Amino acid sequence: MSDERMGRRSFLKYSAAAAMGVSFIGTSTSIAATKKETKLYKALKIGMLPKKLSDAEKFKLAKRCGFEGIDGEPMENFDAAREQAQLARDIGVPIHGLVFGGWHAPFSNPDPKVIKKGLAGMENALRCANAINATTVLLVPAVVNENVSYADAYKRSQKHIRVLLPVAEEMKVIIAIENVWNKFLLSPLEFSRYIDEFESPWVRAYFDVGNVIIHGYAQDWIRTLNKRIVKIDLKDFKRRGYKWTNIGDGDVNWPEVMQALDEIGFEGYMTAELAGGDEAYLRDVAKRIDRIVKGT
Repeated sequence: MSDERMGRRSFLKYSAAAAMGVSFIGTSTSIAATKKETKLYKALKIGMLPKKLSDAEKFKLAKRCGFEGIDGEPMENFDAAREQAQLARDIGVPIHGLVFGGWHAPFSNPDPKVIKKGLAGMENALRCANAINATTVLLVPAVVNENVSYADAYKRSQKHIRVLLPVAEEMKVIIAIENVWNKFLLSPLEFSRYIDEFESPWVRAYFDVGNVIIHGYAQDWIRTLNKRIVKIDLKDFKRRGYKWTNIGDGDVNWPEVMQALDEIGFEGYMTAELAGGDEAYLRDVAKRIDRIVKGT
């Protein structure tokens, strides 16, 4: 198949999936309506909320601080997951997605036992997401190291993710591939190709703005990935001193990032992925997101 034909087919698939995904977002008040009528919703990872609190207390805290959604974690007990998700919805911070991760059992591993564990865990996450009406499961697809070559990581991870595609389609949940520091998918062109080769609207990108700062520019990745992006993770990084920072304190060019998101018509959840903290800290994180969205 030519690159041109593949590009057209992929664009149509991602456009359809994007429209579908937006319909699941719900009725919470958005933090911004851009000139293109796109809506952005600020969220946080459930692990950022104080562990000592009950779920109800956590969700009420997130709501008080100005967040509009939670990126949660899979459960094996779907009844418990439904109860937690209903509680979050009732409070006003729906669990919009689940983070499976995959570092513990990467689909690049040559050991069949590791792959079996990864497939079982990811399938459980997809079914759990469906049970609670979440739209995505975040996946780290592969890990390149001295024992796993880049080429093997590419082929193996695609092979095993394809096994999950029927489940993702049945559950109506997107496998959201995240760019992380796994020495894999190191350019936006390659990330785009990797997703396109699945030829499925059920594999898209969960783009992490801060994770590309050491070898690229987030706005370039956003424009290249375009409609392949289903959700955004927010964090920041300072090249000098090589350290993570709070949103707005690092080298991410936030005005350019927001301009790029506007250009591609992105709408949906933007989720902070930072260290946890108390109410004052979380309020500050929410205000920082508001400022970057408003361009102030």
